[in-house]
Amino acid sequence: MDEYPEPVHEPAAHALDPRAELSEFLRTRRARLKPEDVGLPDYGRYRRVPGLRREELAQLAGVSVAYYTRLEQGNGQHVSPEVLDAIARALRLSDAEHAHLTHLAKPKQKKKPAGRAQQVRGPLRTLLDTMDGVPAILVGRRSDILVWNRMAAAVFGDWAELPAREQNWARLVFLRPEYRDLFVDWEHKASDVVSQLRMDAGSHPNDPRLSALVGELSVKSEEFRRLWATHDVKEKCHGIQRLHHPLVGELDLRLESFHQADAHEQMLVTYHAEPNSPSAEALRLLASWGADATRAGTSTPSARTA
Repeated sequence: MDEYPEPVHEPAAHALDPRAELSEFLRTRRARLKPEDVGLPDYGRYRRVPGLRREELAQLAGVSVAYYTRLEQGNGQHVSPEVLDAIARALRLSDAEHAHLTHLAKPKQKKKPAGRAQQVRGPLRTLLDTMDGVPAILVGRRSDILVWNRMAAAVFGDWAELPAREQNWARLVFLRPEYRDLFVDWEHKASDVVSQLRMDAGSHPNDPRLSALVGELSVKSEEFRRLWATHDVKEKCHGIQRLHHPLVGELDLRLESFHQADAHEQMLVTYHAEPNSPSAEALRLLASWGADATRAGTSTPSARTA
């Protein structure tokens, strides 16, 4: 099994506060609901808060106002799964948001520290190398890019000669201007990256490297600060990724992602084009150009598998 050292992030002044994360998540989810969304009367100008009041949410969830207030203040240690389910239904949470709420309210004790080195099985790395015509990337915790194949390097640019700490989707998207040009809908990609980091924060609230990464990006990127403050969470499983490649122009690729059965925090992400489409022809061109396409990428050095 190949072991990948953790990128060295700058120390964070403060770790993420699980109580504050729970409080802000509930508050922002409540604020996005209007009374009419849940069948309650709207008293118009007499409302002094955006979205639902605490007492309205408590009524919908079937709990006392005092109980819900304690939970929204970050006190979730003794909340039952049944109450969390009721609150999730009242807030109209998605499956990803429901899971995030559960992680925040009732964090599990991890048997291994969150800062341990991320390990990748050798056969999985070999699999990526054999996927000649399909860009493929293995992404780990904190959006770290662990392994990639030659086609991924040709499409997204070289990461091999970057410092280990820079081989990270969040750093690339928010701190490297060339990725604003690469992603046609950069805002959507940025939102996906932040939403996944939020999921990681819920699962690993005491991860010092994640706290350091969030702290650094918050200082260096106004867009990151704005998106992080929304507390949105979602899991990117599939979709269309539109790119503007410096060599072949527009690429419309279908993204598919797969969690590893024995390492659920790692996700294999593949990108393929529809058969006989212009994007499929563009990928064939990139594959035939080999190292020349890899060197072009997003104007970064030559790429290889990590």
